[in-house]
Amino acid sequence: MTFIWTPHRFSGGALAFDVANSVVLRFDAERRIDRYADPRALDGFATAATRFCADRDLFGPLQPVAPENRPAFLDLREATDRHFRAEVLGHPSSGHLADLLDAASTVIRRHPVKPARTPLDAATARSALMLATFAEPQRLKICPNCQWLFLDRSRNRSRTWCDMTVCGNRVKASRHYQRQRKELIP
Repeated sequence: MTFIWTPHRFSGGALAFDVANSVVLRFDAERRIDRYADPRALDGFATAATRFCADRDLFGPLQPVAPENRPAFLDLREATDRHFRAEVLGHPSSGHLADLLDAASTVIRRHPVKPARTPLDAATARSALMLATFAEPQRLKICPNCQWLFLDRSRNRSRTWCDMTVCGNRVKASRHYQRQRKELIP
């Protein structure tokens, strides 16, 4: 099955969240999908992130993760998810932060300071470190529909879903269906 990276897949608002969200249905063992399981999808992510990611101006064109760096990149993805998910849920852990810092430093050490094109793994590490020191942690959220991490960039901090056109509409359609069903059943 061919997978195409669409703008919706970059609704995390920060590159580190978009990377963490590459695991769909993370907590459902039977339906869980790791979009990076196919190396072609991982390579395509760098190109798509250059086009769709909210941080694209910050990092410029991204280079795919080198095959030898992929295990460290996947460790960074998982450490990012664990740390920020715990933060948003109000269960901060110094162990999760230490894991994130360790994973980010492992990735950063593998790259020169000013490469011609920023490698995806190095940009992701920088994005995660920026989020870890973000001045407004209340803007870090989890979508109640799909459970993706996202950065609420709305002016009044009221964003509820990772993507209104996908998750927001699904929730609203489900509520409408339930209301209609109650009206029809006596």
